[in-house]
Amino acid sequence: MSSYDPDLICTREDDVLILTLNRGSKANSLTPALVEDLITALDQPDNVRMAVIRGEGKHFCAGFDLSDISELSDGDLLWRFVRIELLLQKIYHSPFPIVALGHGQIVGAGADLFVACWHRVAAPCAELKMPGWNFELALGTGRLAALIGQDAARDMLIDTRSISAEQAREIGLASDLIEKEGWEDLVTTLAARARALPTEATTNMLALTGSKNAELDLAALVRSAARPGLKSRIDKYRNLAMRELQ
Repeated sequence: MSSYDPDLICTREDDVLILTLNRGSKANSLTPALVEDLITALDQPDNVRMAVIRGEGKHFCAGFDLSDISELSDGDLLWRFVRIELLLQKIYHSPFPIVALGHGQIVGAGADLFVACWHRVAAPCAELKMPGWNFELALGTGRLAALIGQDAARDMLIDTRSISAEQAREIGLASDLIEKEGWEDLVTTLAARARALPTEATTNMLALTGSKNAELDLAALVRSAARPGLKSRIDKYRNLAMRELQ
């Protein structure tokens, strides 16, 4: 990838918007700029009946890009997490269906991105992990529980271990388990389903069937991230994770 390649590639196929995370060399980790690009892309589309989020390279998304954490304050981190929560809410409450195509590592905020989508497709090789509560961050917890149920959500979050794509399918976290070679045909099928209702009917249906806890989710995230020592908690977890990999 050259220095001129965008971190987010936006393309259209008729009324389907395709958003490709284009930081494959960094496992598509979410920088502040990439988060803002995603928010902007979802703010502006006209006549879109469905969107697709996918990742270039070996992984869908490895979560936050914290490569510059040494330069950040607790306040800087809080702002980043608030912006990601607002992105996740924009996806979850989108007026048109959004499909996630996940492969490789789907971790942290990347898993939250996956969970927020209407239809969640996992390649058989995918692994999912949500380690945020290791540093006491309440990001996406309510949406996960609404999707897979209280008990399954608590088990996944308290264990903070990776689960396979097959396990994700079993608990309803993944909607489909399909090899990447079959994704194009599936997107075509899903796009036809997304067009089945009139546009306004689709928007209203999505609004009525989604969780109404947006303000509570944001408040929970801010409350957890605003507790002093966020940066040190993240550093402690990252150091522990690195030791476990050695």
